[in-house]
Amino acid sequence: MSNDTKTGQTSVIRDLLPEPTLQRLPWYLAYVCQLRAQGVENVSSTQISKHLNVDSSQIAKDLSFLNIRGKTRIGYDVVELENTLKDFLEFERQHPAVIIGVGSLGAALIQDSGLTRYGLNIVAGFDIDPDKIGAHMSDRIPVYHIEAMQKTVSRLGAKIGIITVPPDQAQAAADAAVNAGVKALWNFSPLRLRARQGIVIQDTSIYSHLALMYNRLEQQKRNEN
Repeated sequence: MSNDTKTGQTSVIRDLLPEPTLQRLPWYLAYVCQLRAQGVENVSSTQISKHLNVDSSQIAKDLSFLNIRGKTRIGYDVVELENTLKDFLEFERQHPAVIIGVGSLGAALIQDSGLTRYGLNIVAGFDIDPDKIGAHMSDRIPVYHIEAMQKTVSRLGAKIGIITVPPDQAQAAADAAVNAGVKALWNFSPLRLRARQGIVIQDTSIYSHLALMYNRLEQQKRNEN
């Protein structure tokens, strides 16, 4: 199969793939990576189901979108499944990104080597704190003044901007990143960002997840009483 044909097929799959399925694929990948490390050669959807608490029929349906099908009484080939998932999710490809806001959260993300294993290559940080500007995080990631973003982002080839500033600065940070050439925003602030058409925004609100967790704890407490 030619690369163009393979790319075309992948594009069609991406258009058809339901978002809940896409969100589950990294779970499957993490599990089969463990199996491969343990020397396991085959795994069934039932085994994956027991480990991840996802219905086995849902797992089979999810993997069928990627044209992955197990063999009767054998299951899925672990190495093939791992490689196909990594390839589709683009975790093997490096995606240059910049952090806007090198506070406690931004610094923690820069130091998280796990993100690199999943293809996120943080190449620079931006801040307004003079004590941070000119420093290097994790001994290799330079921190620039946010005013240098326009010339720095294009030079580094970064297409992803990670927003880790306080809520009152989030929209301005997002605007600066987009104006500098960023095509996707990973937003860690509780503010819902606005951006022009064609800019991808992924919200990861820690505060929203905290609210959900607290609420479920309260519900559980009421049910126990």
